[in-house]
Amino acid sequence: MSHLDDILYNVTKPARYTGGEWNSVVKDWDSTPIRVVLAYPDIYEIGMSNLALPILYELLNSRADVLAERVYAPWTDMAAQLSSRGIPLFSLESRRPLKEFDVIGFSLGYELTYTNVLNMLHLAGIPVLAAERDDSHPLVIAGGGCVFNPEPMADFIDCFVVGDGEEAILELLDCLRHWKSSATPKKQLLYQVAAIPGVYVPSLYQVEYHADGLPKSIAPAAAPASPTIKQRIVATLPPPPTRPVVPYIEVVHDRGAIEIQRGCSRGCRFCQAGIIYRPVRERPHQEVIEAVGELIANCGYNEVSLLSLSTSDYADIDTLVASLSHRYPDVMLSLPSLRSDKFSVRLLDSLPRHSGSGLTFAPETGSQRLRPVINKNISEDDLLEAAATALERGWNNLKLYFMLGLPTETADDVMEIIRLVEKVRSSGIKSPGRRLQIKVNVSTFVPKPHTPFQWAAQESQEHLVSKVELLKQGLRRKGARLSWQEPGVSLLEAVLSRGDRRLGKVIYRAWQLGSALDAWSEQFKPENWRRAFDDAGLDPGFYAHRQRSLDELLPWSHIDTGVGTAFLKREYQRAISGRETSDCRRDACNACGLERLQPACQQKLNRSKVG
Repeated sequence: MSHLDDILYNVTKPARYTGGEWNSVVKDWDSTPIRVVLAYPDIYEIGMSNLALPILYELLNSRADVLAERVYAPWTDMAAQLSSRGIPLFSLESRRPLKEFDVIGFSLGYELTYTNVLNMLHLAGIPVLAAERDDSHPLVIAGGGCVFNPEPMADFIDCFVVGDGEEAILELLDCLRHWKSSATPKKQLLYQVAAIPGVYVPSLYQVEYHADGLPKSIAPAAAPASPTIKQRIVATLPPPPTRPVVPYIEVVHDRGAIEIQRGCSRGCRFCQAGIIYRPVRERPHQEVIEAVGELIANCGYNEVSLLSLSTSDYADIDTLVASLSHRYPDVMLSLPSLRSDKFSVRLLDSLPRHSGSGLTFAPETGSQRLRPVINKNISEDDLLEAAATALERGWNNLKLYFMLGLPTETADDVMEIIRLVEKVRSSGIKSPGRRLQIKVNVSTFVPKPHTPFQWAAQESQEHLVSKVELLKQGLRRKGARLSWQEPGVSLLEAVLSRGDRRLGKVIYRAWQLGSALDAWSEQFKPENWRRAFDDAGLDPGFYAHRQRSLDELLPWSHIDTGVGTAFLKREYQRAISGRETSDCRRDACNACGLERLQPACQQKLNRSKVG
């Protein structure tokens, strides 16, 4: 694509589009029968920091009959250049137009990237609506956390892979291989992939609604579509990618990464990841140690991140850190997602190389009353002790994450955030020679599918704004810097996360009006979305601000995570009454539903019944 060079000088950060990075894989196009392009619907710097694509990239390229390439959402200047010059969106490795691939696989991890999917398909010269694509077009698939409610994107995606994709994607490609040699219509391919456990083909289902707009039924319209899609769960974590592509330019997470654990059993009731990535699966210590060495050798990184939803809960994490520090003394280890306690501070302080400048804690609320509601079993004393320990050990900057609008939250609970920040600040004053800098980041609670709070209403924007004003006034006096998410962004996230199939026309209309890159504040255009809802005759409040009945059919009710609805209802009722639920890895089995599928869970449940 020689004419690409003619436009790169017109765009910012042209290295986003050139490819050729270290460890990128370029296979012979003509001799490789199955061609997949892995698409991340955000810009290069964000996508290159995501772990899902490197896992699939290395897995697929390890097969002789498959080539996997990458594409990211272009920034506005590059999108304009492609459109004005008639250049179709292309992959980085071979610079082939996306429409020449067999499969385009999108990773959907955030609802505000949905319009980017439409924009990328359009820039590729591929019909945006699945119903308008024919046998000549690639199969458009999607996976990731957002597909646990696939309905808002059902109009645009041919099939969704629900859950862990490492095994399911290979089975899907086997179907594609057989279909390509059969000379049958693509409809036959969709029938075949619909029979794969964990694969959802929305065109094979019919959705009906009651007169009041509530879903009435979600049912298969044809065999072999199943009434329930059970998410895929890999029993043992496959080998981690140790030869990822190394970017030419600085990206958000510019370091190596090893997933040491998948899943979390803490049971925070607002956390979707804690449900959909169950059960907990740990990577053995020795495998992690060897993988870090390979990553360093293959990529030249001097920093490696040990990834997990709750790194502190990884078995003998302190022993693993000590082993890695001893074996690779020149490598800086990054430990995200640590608990807000002094053990985490001491763990970080044990690292031979660390900046010693900043720590991040996520108490979520300053209110002791609300902690049992959200099942966040970190006490105020834990946090204050952690802050004091951090100061003693030279950590001067502290970032605290809170949420506003949690179920049952009052103005008094919001004021408790200010009081807690003041207590943390006072601990800094008591430490001579230490000047503690506190940053407070506030996000809006978004009720998510498959969580105990999936029935809860999101608070109105008017109430959220008043709570933000309370924090602004109170924290200004405490000398803490406050940042917050605009309530309009959170409203759209809530609508798209809990929406039904009718939202497809809203997403489509917003994109037609010029919405894309909505996750970027400078690109977010709320007026487009307001008009799109008006044109579709839909009320965003119906999806976001409405308290849902526990007996209501939810748009994602046909997606089975393995965690049962009865457990989620029980947890919701415990939340409203302010009762905590213990961590099942340390106490008795909570009978969440996974005991049906996991022998270890069943054994623990049996033992707890006997006890």
